[in-house]
Parts: sequence; C-alpha cells; structure tokens
Amino acid sequence: MDRRTLIVSGLMTLGSAGLAQAQTQLPPAQPRDGSVEGPPPPATPSPSYPTTQPRLAPNQPAPGGAQTYSQDEIIQGVSDFMGVTAEAAGGAVERLFAQNGRPTGYIAGEEGSAAIVVGGRYGRGLLYMKDREPLEVFWQGPSVGWDFGGNASRVFTLCYDLQVPDAIFQRFPGVEGSAYFVGGLGVNYQKASGITLAPIRAGVGLRLGANVGYLAYTRKRNFLPF
Repeated sequence: MDRRTLIVSGLMTLGSAGLAQAQTQLPPAQPRDGSVEGPPPPATPSPSYPTTQPRLAPNQPAPGGAQTYSQDEIIQGVSDFMGVTAEAAGGAVERLFAQNGRPTGYIAGEEGSAAIVVGGRYGRGLLYMKDREPLEVFWQGPSVGWDFGGNASRVFTLCYDLQVPDAIFQRFPGVEGSAYFVGGLGVNYQKASGITLAPIRAGVGLRLGANVGYLAYTRKRNFLPF
C-alpha cells in the first residue's frame, strides 16, 4: 500500500507541473466582443503644416490681384505730369489715399471740353499698371448743367480695384457731390462695376462742379459723346 500511494502521488505531481507549463504558452484571452487586447497604438504626430491662412501685410495685394502704387509714387507722377509742385500734388493725393487706399493703376492724359448748358468731354491717355504694358485709352461723355465755355487740361486719373486693364472699357457715371479742389487741382469720383476712378484735373475752373454726366472709356475715338 505504501508503494502504490507513493506512485500515485508522483503521477499527480508530474500532471500538475505539465498543466502549469501549458497555460504559460497560451495566447492572452480575447474579450467576448471580438476585439483584441494589446498595447495601445503609437500616437500619430501632429501635422507640420499651418492650420490657419497666413495674414497679408497691410497694402499687400491678395494672391492673383493687381499690384498697387504707393503714395510717394503717385505724388511724384502727378507732380511731373501735371507740372505742379510736390506740395500741391501731395495735398490732393493724400486725401485720395485717406479715402480710398492705394490705387492699382492710373491714366495720364489730356482732355478738352466745351458746353452751352449741354456739353461734351473728350480725352486720350495711357493706362499704366504694374507688370503690364501701357494701354492707350480714349474717353468721351456728355454733361448737363449750368455750364458755359470750354477748356483743355491734363488729367491724372487714379484707378481703384481695377484688376485687369480691359476692365476700364465701360461707362463710368459721375458720383454726385464728390467734386472738390485741393491745391488748385480738381478731383471727382466715377464708379462702375466695383471700380472707382478719381480724375485729378488742372485748370478746370468751375466746370468741374457745374455739370453732371458720365464718361465712356473706349479703345478707339468716338466723336459722338453719347
């Protein structure tokens, strides 16, 4: 009986050791929902590109927009073209910049006008925009008002929000009540299709504020102002 008891005890000890070894080699138990437990995945690095749009510097044109002229460039241009002092040109240009900002182009030309109540205005000049070839432009238009006489003058027209040269070829009505004089130079506004024109004229006398009308800018000269 002692020998049998010893043999049975030995077999039970060997069986317990084998079962413990088998359990250490089994894969980890899976949860009942089917997902596999394991170490968490590595963290995804944050993107290196900016998440917000860069802000443009003041007076910097938006991508694809026309470049602008500085105040000093326009003052020098008005002074040289119209034969006035830099102080006289600066007074008119400073007011225009304060009201409208930097222009995207300008037209330097000459015009003549005459009227007896009903009149007409004719002009010719070159449109300048940065990184563009100068473009010849004609303009003509009627006027109605308490207006008598005629005159000839040089005109330096600032163009605002003009992105391409061809957009100048349309009709621009005058803005009522926009005419004023600074330093002997007359200024008024014309607007159409989101584009603002600010002609600066020398030697216009009182005719600038004595009539209303429009100007049509064209590629060729039209003798009829309408």
